[in-house]
Amino acid sequence: MKPAIEPPKLPEPDTLLPQQIDSLYTKQEISHCLISNCTIEAQEASRVSFDTVVFRNVTICESELNGIELIDVIFENCDLSNVSFTDAIIHRTEFRRCKIVGTDFTRGRFQNVRITDCTGELATFRFARLKQVGFEQSSLESADYYQSDLQKVTFSECKLDQATFSGCKLKGIDLSTCDFSGLHVEIADLQGCVISAQQAASFAGLLGLVVR
Repeated sequence: MKPAIEPPKLPEPDTLLPQQIDSLYTKQEISHCLISNCTIEAQEASRVSFDTVVFRNVTICESELNGIELIDVIFENCDLSNVSFTDAIIHRTEFRRCKIVGTDFTRGRFQNVRITDCTGELATFRFARLKQVGFEQSSLESADYYQSDLQKVTFSECKLDQATFSGCKLKGIDLSTCDFSGLHVEIADLQGCVISAQQAASFAGLLGLVVR
């Protein structure tokens, strides 16, 4: 059974006041607005807070926004590739058709988050805490979940080839609809993981088996 993921609590996007972001500073608070069709680049600020915000067609690049807080936020068609969001707090947030290639979410805390139809190769979730999070129809090849805490997390029809799950307890995690030829994972962490019969051959090498 898929976990119930609370959606962002947002008014109709047309009622949000458009806002242009030129620069960000530490502990800045931005709320109840629509940010669209712009590029935010070369920013370095910590603990910036976005509350009740929609990002649409926004590119954030060459930036370090560590400790960012995202509450009741939607990203649509945004490019967040290679941005540093380490130590982020992300709650009731959705990423829709976004690029998060190489984006760094190390030690992030995610709750009630949905990542749908996104491109996220080499994204980093090391040491993150993910609770009630859904990854759906997304490319997460070579993504890194090393020693992350996965609670009520789902992966639905995702590309996971060569993703790293070492140190993750995968009990109850269903990977059966995902596409991969191999994962970086320890045998002990696989106990209770749900996979398809076709995927079982991918793990045979970990057990010292030869499949013919």
